[in-house]
Amino acid sequence: MSQTLVVKIGTSSLTQPETGDLALSTIASLVETLCRLRRRGYRIVLVSSGAVGVGCTRLGLTERPRTISLKQAVAAVGQGRLIRVYDDLFTALQQPIAQILLTRSDLIHRASYLNIERTFQELLHMGVIPIVNENDTVAIDELKFGDNDTLSALVASLVSADWLILLTDVDRLYSADPRHNPDAQPILRVSRIDQLKRQVQTGDRGSQWGTGGMMTKIAAAEIATGAGIHTVITEGSTPQKIEQILQGAAIGTHFDPQLRPVSARKRWIVHGLLATGKLYLDDGAVQAILSGGKSLLAAGITAVEGEFDSQTAVQLCDRTGQEIARGLVNYSSLELGKILGQQSDDIPKILGYVGADTVVHRDNLVVTQTAPA
Repeated sequence: MSQTLVVKIGTSSLTQPETGDLALSTIASLVETLCRLRRRGYRIVLVSSGAVGVGCTRLGLTERPRTISLKQAVAAVGQGRLIRVYDDLFTALQQPIAQILLTRSDLIHRASYLNIERTFQELLHMGVIPIVNENDTVAIDELKFGDNDTLSALVASLVSADWLILLTDVDRLYSADPRHNPDAQPILRVSRIDQLKRQVQTGDRGSQWGTGGMMTKIAAAEIATGAGIHTVITEGSTPQKIEQILQGAAIGTHFDPQLRPVSARKRWIVHGLLATGKLYLDDGAVQAILSGGKSLLAAGITAVEGEFDSQTAVQLCDRTGQEIARGLVNYSSLELGKILGQQSDDIPKILGYVGADTVVHRDNLVVTQTAPA
């Protein structure tokens, strides 16, 4: 069976740092590489940043917009130009492409999530290369992916990719920023991201024209590896390296996929949805969830934070506020305020009607913290 590859290229790789102009030689090399892989049977998805950067150049702006409205307007100018460049280059090699613009809200609703998944699968089945970007023109700040690293990981999970390759402006992950710290050590392979987070110093700033720093790439790798996807961070100015990576070359930083990936539905719950509230749990409930995979009962809840309806996503936290899991809740925040700490048998008497025995059923619950040894 052919493998599915998601490649994300950032603004820092697509543009020239001094001017913000498109780095046409890099883009042409990327297109040639992806077309060769497509002819070899790979199913390809390209997640491309650059709309805002290209729009800035087109409009003669000297820095990235600071307001949401200006950024959205500039993205509208740049996205058309960016996809035109891609279409010209891919068409020269007889490779059809499609443009897919997504917002976070497209993934929050289960029906639209599944519809997007089917669209991707149809395009890949026809041999088309979808080119994906966040729909900056209509996205509202509260429902933004924040960066295309996160978007690429969610897309890789959605299409059940085998590989996610993040092309950036450094050759691999380091223990600190090598541009400012001469003692930074390269990291070639990561088997446990929770350990990695304690070992490295990561910045949250990207380039002048981009938004994603190394922190966002580690977060993207965490999403992807949780879905069983082999993830690589590497330098983007020579996209030919992608072929060497797929052939086993030790290029960039490789993140090993989890051997038992989370199911597609639970990946949607923990990564596709946005948590709208918090439930604080007692020690017994925390232990039952982390070690036993149990459902959450009202008796184990000590406090409720936020306003939310039933069947929305919430964070499940220990007494200190540290998240241990996420899940779809069976009661609203108003109802939970009345039944927290109570036994399940008492819920009908308190609420005046029969509800679910569980607050979050184990089938709708995803542990996000490693159980203690």
